[in-house]
Amino acid sequence: MLKTVHKNIRQLSLSELEQYFETLGEKKFRAKQVYEWLWLKQAHSFEAMTNLSKELRAKLAENFSLPALTVDATQYSADGTIKSRFRSTDGHLVEGVLIPTDERKTACVSSQIGCSLSCKFCATGYMDRKRNLEFDEIYDEVVLINQQSERVYNKKLSNIVFMGMGEPLLNYKNVMHAIERITSPEGLGMSPRRITVSTAGVAKMIKQLGDDQVRFKLALSLHAANDAKRNEIMPINETNNLKALIEALNYFYKKTESEITFEYILFKDFNDSLKDADELIKIYRQVPADLVNIIEYNPIDAARFEKPEEDTVNQFMAYLERNRVNARLRRSRGKDIDAACGQLANKDQL
Repeated sequence: MLKTVHKNIRQLSLSELEQYFETLGEKKFRAKQVYEWLWLKQAHSFEAMTNLSKELRAKLAENFSLPALTVDATQYSADGTIKSRFRSTDGHLVEGVLIPTDERKTACVSSQIGCSLSCKFCATGYMDRKRNLEFDEIYDEVVLINQQSERVYNKKLSNIVFMGMGEPLLNYKNVMHAIERITSPEGLGMSPRRITVSTAGVAKMIKQLGDDQVRFKLALSLHAANDAKRNEIMPINETNNLKALIEALNYFYKKTESEITFEYILFKDFNDSLKDADELIKIYRQVPADLVNIIEYNPIDAARFEKPEEDTVNQFMAYLERNRVNARLRRSRGKDIDAACGQLANKDQL
């Protein structure tokens, strides 16, 4: 006998919920109550909806499912970073990270289970993409990391970065819907200016962000400032080259005036010379970017890359500064638990 698959109630809009309650002969305000439980109060079961009658809760459970991510395992870094492995109701695993500093508490969230882009320096890139995360699962990541932040640091999340597993712009609809829920007063009520979406560079979708006039920030994972090198480490560059990306970023800025950041990981003897710095400066000057984040590389088992010497990093930074590039050296957090940039891979030791 086939098992009945119930529709996920969180996939319904408020008006769809209202229509459902009308068919039951229930008052319209019941829909609002349920909607608040789902998004504002983040209920993960119908039983938790205590201002509904037992009969109504049973009816909802009969007709709908309420799948939600759960925390499968947690690791605590010596520097205060917390990495969580989340389990979906269909048994997939995905990781998210809470990065605390004195000024802010940042959630690094994933948008896909695995990744299809195969960037050579990133642990997630060596995994297959199993599927996209649904918008409500992305919302759950933020909720669960926020609960951790409140429990461990007595502070709510101040920032969210889509820099975890997967390419956000290849899960465009769900990422946009998740951000709409995260920023809604009926959801988490977070300012879009405190959200950054990071992309490996999907030119067409960067332009789409411009057309949709988003208010969140955009980060481009650049990592090499000429096409030959970028093709070598990021296969996506073969179909989204630097010229196309520069054009897309300028289009995005013209439409939104939202902040743009470049992310640039330094790899020893690959992209860390002053010639590489010159090429980076040229690109920086072609885009209204606010900042270049220079990131220290975090080695992974599968890749051949190494971290540059400290002297090389300092020379690179000094050269950018002399050329009036607004650059910041970003020291990685959570390296001891494989929670740093490029290290998320659902390792078994969690």
